[in-house]
Amino acid sequence: MKYIFSFVVMLTVVLTVSYAQGPKKVVADKIIAVVGDKIILQSDIQNSLSDISRQGGQIPENADCIISEQAIVSKVLMLQAEKDSLPVTEDDIEAELDQRIRYFIQQFGTQEQLELVAGKTIYQIKDEARESIKENKLATAMQRKIVENVKITPTEAKIYYDRIPKDSLPFYESELEVGQIVAFPKASRDLEKYMIDELNLYRKQIETKVATFENIAKRYSDDPGSKERGGEYEFSRGDKSVDPTFLAAAFRLKDGEMSPVVKSKMGFHLILMEHRNGDNILIRHILRTAPITQEEIDKSISKLDSVRSKIVAGVMSFNEAATKYSDDEAAKYSGPFFLNRDGAPYVTIDQLDKDIVAGIGKMKVGDYSQPVVYTDERTTKKGVRIVYLKSRSEPHRMNLRDDYDKISQLALEEKKSKALEKWMKERIPTYYINVDGDVIASCASLQKFVVPEPKAF
Repeated sequence: MKYIFSFVVMLTVVLTVSYAQGPKKVVADKIIAVVGDKIILQSDIQNSLSDISRQGGQIPENADCIISEQAIVSKVLMLQAEKDSLPVTEDDIEAELDQRIRYFIQQFGTQEQLELVAGKTIYQIKDEARESIKENKLATAMQRKIVENVKITPTEAKIYYDRIPKDSLPFYESELEVGQIVAFPKASRDLEKYMIDELNLYRKQIETKVATFENIAKRYSDDPGSKERGGEYEFSRGDKSVDPTFLAAAFRLKDGEMSPVVKSKMGFHLILMEHRNGDNILIRHILRTAPITQEEIDKSISKLDSVRSKIVAGVMSFNEAATKYSDDEAAKYSGPFFLNRDGAPYVTIDQLDKDIVAGIGKMKVGDYSQPVVYTDERTTKKGVRIVYLKSRSEPHRMNLRDDYDKISQLALEEKKSKALEKWMKERIPTYYINVDGDVIASCASLQKFVVPEPKAF
């Protein structure tokens, strides 16, 4: 079962174009496995392979066997999670659906284009994907429960490292630990009032039918994500990525109703309710953000200059200062350091924005930059930040001195994988699992799921 039990590796056949279009037209579809009262179709496996190919992944020769095994494991974990009543709420599922829908809208450019390619509306895509999302969340929760108490010791990490052939040790490019403390300048009251007056003027034009909400959004909205769609935006009540004030104002509206001016962390909005279906809504909004003047930027520079002085003087640590003073929302949850794709605070140059790369090129390890003005790539807001270069490694082969954290993490994942494999071997006999004979014949790895019938005496 090597690689099948990598931590939080699940069969994912949801919310891609191939999934949204439903099973592909093939000569015949068939059930390749039954786990409890759940079935796995041949089309599920083929769609997963198509998704991997479309996303640029490499497909090994036995990919269909690997995915089939993942699917069976996922069903067992999901059924056990239901038995154990592990908490997966409808809000969790809706938030995941919304996040993935937004991802695919970004991939295809607009919601209309996604719906055109899928041949279904957003609501239909979400309804068809909901059960698979729930299964994946339950299976992931079960995996987490099984390995939550698995730990690794320094001795085990060294044993793991010593087992790696010396000519197979990976080569690492230079990696850095880089943190930031951010201050976003706030616009003056006069400019904020000007934005509010503009939005009230738009509201009057829409109400008197001088212009449509959609056309004004396309022309004046400061939201790049929805502007080209005429301000169209879809989300659910449980979507934690939506500003709470904006979300609450939207859900107070009835179909066809337009809000007064609403202030959120992003700026000022007009919101038009297009359609509501329970906890899911489709709205249009116009966002206006008040411009930032040099005076406000200078105030933020002065604030961060004072913060930097406290850090350098040892009055507080960088992390403490980030928690107390940073306006970066992500820092409140994941800390002030940039994270790589694995969630670790070690990044390569290509994972940092160009302004930071230019700045740290002149810094030594342990340096704190002076407050510098920049534009946030996620929100396009102008901000000021202090950058901290905590560490910089030289290109090297993996070794215990420089890469202990990575080695211990790899050793931990292996130990978790073995714990999951042991758990699965113990559980397989307790579940009804029936795998198609033709599939077993072509995938020897699935033989483990065949429970021999008791011998007759």
